Amino acid sequence: MYDVACIGILVADCIAKTVDELPEAGKLKKIDSIKLYSGGCAMNAAVDMQKIGANVALLGMVGNDGFGSFLIGELTRNGISTEGIKVSDDYSSSASVVVVDSSGERSFLHSTGANAKFTDTDIDFDVIKDSKIVFVAGTMLMDTFDGEPCARVLKKCKEMGKITVLDSAWDDSGKWMDILKPCMPYIDYFIPSIEEAEQFAGGKTDLNEIADVFFDYGVKHVAIKAGKKGCFVKESKDSEGKLFPTYMNVKRVDTTGAGDSWCSGFLYGLSHEMTMEESAKFANAVGTHCIMAVGASTGIKSYEEIKKFMEENEQFLK
Repeated sequence: MYDVACIGILVADCIAKTVDELPEAGKLKKIDSIKLYSGGCAMNAAVDMQKIGANVALLGMVGNDGFGSFLIGELTRNGISTEGIKVSDDYSSSASVVVVDSSGERSFLHSTGANAKFTDTDIDFDVIKDSKIVFVAGTMLMDTFDGEPCARVLKKCKEMGKITVLDSAWDDSGKWMDILKPCMPYIDYFIPSIEEAEQFAGGKTDLNEIADVFFDYGVKHVAIKAGKKGCFVKESKDSEGKLFPTYMNVKRVDTTGAGDSWCSGFLYGLSHEMTMEESAKFANAVGTHCIMAVGASTGIKSYEEIKKFMEENEQFLK
């Protein structure tokens, strides 16, 4: 039995560090390092959860190429089920160049590749059947899965008695609610970032009001990732939302995958009988571990190590 089945994007991330300015056209600039890591919302969350101690499956698509082989190899190396991975002969694997500056902030150059061709007919529902929670990661980044196809998958998951969780990505097309609205009646937990949530809610900035917009569309519970501020949790429209602070006593090395790591902590909590608030606090600690190392999943530790960190650093929450 899988704790979580992750549906979404897999990306080969070439991380270039440290880059505070690009070279002039036609010129070369030496940097500290260029390394290849696994990435993508679903891949990051799956690897993170497995490192924490969950049993995870991943459903997505890669190309029949070197990057695809690398990504499948990373899943296998991390003990994640690949039976839901489709390998395409027609499309290349998705890849990004991630440019990290001296403050740890990142910029992206991205090729969507096979992720843009993955759709609801590629879902192996035998994997879903064997999972407690279904997590859709990277909505807005999967052209042929977003919107109605995703809604069909979530509806079927609910009919199968599964807990559904959906994370989103930044969208500049202006079609965000057209994509999300069909899905929302079938989402148990909606967990966007604060920037995405404000955009989806029509520019609102009050977190309670933002969450209420999503409740009105049928979402059951809302958690909003708020970066340095921690996270905001609202369990129902009738309840008052709460902001849970995160740890400010650590050095930010690299924020790549920070949001995905927060999702992994939240999902681990939900799948291991934590309350929503307990899951959010645990997620803050997992996200903190992510930013202390280079790469999306490098800094993630076991459940026991993260709980120890929480106990030893509680005084730094503010």
